[in-house]
Amino acid sequence: MRTRPVATYWLLGIIVTVYLAQLLSGGYVTQLFLYWPPLTAIEPWRMVTTMFVHSSSSVFHILFNGYSLFILGTLVERMIGPGRFVTLFLMSGFGGSVLVLLLAPMSAVVGASGAIFGLFGALFVIQRSFGGANTQLLIVLGLNLVMGFIVPGISWQAHIGGLITGAVVANVMVKTRGEAPRRQQQGLGLIGLGLVGLSVLGVLI
Repeated sequence: MRTRPVATYWLLGIIVTVYLAQLLSGGYVTQLFLYWPPLTAIEPWRMVTTMFVHSSSSVFHILFNGYSLFILGTLVERMIGPGRFVTLFLMSGFGGSVLVLLLAPMSAVVGASGAIFGLFGALFVIQRSFGGANTQLLIVLGLNLVMGFIVPGISWQAHIGGLITGAVVANVMVKTRGEAPRRQQQGLGLIGLGLVGLSVLGVLI
């Protein structure tokens, strides 16, 4: 019997709860958690909290991201387990914010898109490691990437940053599968340090 993707359900629950709080607060919660690069030095946590808030002016934003998280999250979590899945999700979202900081330093962003693209990257790496076909996945990924470049108001920087981070994180998880847990923790720790280092660089420049 397949295990339920509990972490995916929890993340969806948090996102929906935060969205309701956004609507009820008249925008206060959105302003509190969105990511705006100029605030990075004094409120760095926004680089992570931004993935839990969505545009309150368009329900399509949260519906699309929620559906994508449910589909991809269910697949990936069952492959790597809930703990690694949450780590992957958070680091991918963080990676998306890092690239926004570096390439679009005056753009305010909200949404879980960076983290979701990280799941795309991770699924590609994991399936490839098992010799699975990735053709359909690449088509869906390509269409979503193109959408980020042609539809106004979408942060392609967050998408690319999340995609790269998710692929790198998944690669570490795959390469250290079956080895001592410390080996994997060290690899993930180095990725985290790299993201923090790039964030510091982004603030300084």
